[in-house]
Amino acid sequence: MLERAKNNLSQILNALGPQIDAGLPIVVLEPSCASVFRDELHNLFPSNERATKLRSQTFLLSEFLQNYAPDYRPPKLSTKVLLHGHCHQKALMKMNHEEALLRSLGAEVQSPDSGCCGMAGPFGFQKDKFEVSQAVAERVLLPAVRNAAQGTLIVADGFSCREQVLQGTGKPAIHLAEVLKMALRRKDSSEAK
Repeated sequence: MLERAKNNLSQILNALGPQIDAGLPIVVLEPSCASVFRDELHNLFPSNERATKLRSQTFLLSEFLQNYAPDYRPPKLSTKVLLHGHCHQKALMKMNHEEALLRSLGAEVQSPDSGCCGMAGPFGFQKDKFEVSQAVAERVLLPAVRNAAQGTLIVADGFSCREQVLQGTGKPAIHLAEVLKMALRRKDSSEAK
């Protein structure tokens, strides 16, 4: 399995080679994918120059907008947001960029210390792990989602996190990119009036 991963990552390094060599930022939406480029890839190819470059050129959307798009001014979206951070995001990239970006929209952001959502990729789908997955999610995250005021946006960048929230509460969680799209649509519709 490790050789298969290395082969796949070699193909990615070759496919992105011109962009990596040019120093272009690679903006990644899924935190676990960003962590592959920023952590695992370098561990698997410690002496590969492209792996090292890709590590420093990989950004989450919030990081890129906050640090490398100084003129970006998001449209306003005054709303309540319950923000859940993906484990990889919290461990490797932190949540401060995402929180700051949401606040710059005008959102009232609540970031409970919910730890892991409990899904952890396929972990929560495994029959023998399901109870553990649910117990982890029920520690803080799912009760916080259930108790969130009506109209609160549940924001989670991790696919598995969003799936756990939906399955455990029936409430959809959305990605930061969807929040930004929502803000743009509201801006466009208010300007059209």
